[in-house]
Amino acid sequence: MCFPVGYAAVFIVPVLSCRPNEYKTNDGQCCPMCNKGRVVRKDCTVYAGTQCRFCDLGTFMNQPNGLYNCFPCTSCDTGHGLFVKQNCTATTDTVCDVLNGYYCKDLTDSNGCSLTEKHSQCAAGQRIKEPGTSRSDTVCEDCQPGFFSKDGVSCTAWKVAVPHHIICNNTGIILYTVLL
Repeated sequence: MCFPVGYAAVFIVPVLSCRPNEYKTNDGQCCPMCNKGRVVRKDCTVYAGTQCRFCDLGTFMNQPNGLYNCFPCTSCDTGHGLFVKQNCTATTDTVCDVLNGYYCKDLTDSNGCSLTEKHSQCAAGQRIKEPGTSRSDTVCEDCQPGFFSKDGVSCTAWKVAVPHHIICNNTGIILYTVLL
């Protein structure tokens, strides 16, 4: 198929691959890509270049492209331990970070987090060896012999009870001891 343009003719021929700054249409043409923050409204023709439109609010496009729809922005669910560190723009996705009491199990490429878990609680008889951070879980360890922990936070030495008063009956049998 041939369309005259001035003294030159432009041939529309399906191609195998396009240049790096072009995309291939459904009918096999190569068209210029849209810039970040935009997507294709209408493919190029022999007479006009690609028509691009801006991403709608709540969507983004972070790369030059030949796509017809922007990507939806990520939401940071506080119920799952996330909060918004950086809002979504036309060219960047939302960046989520971790609420206190949680740590990140899945980092994103933009220094954010997409999956969290609550910090582990140490059990009775253990102590916190390393407190949890936004990037690591709590590390617990057992109390050493002679120490205990009721709350799983820190270990305390057992106290040896020494009788302060011994109460006996008139025959010398110990009835009870008073410990201090």
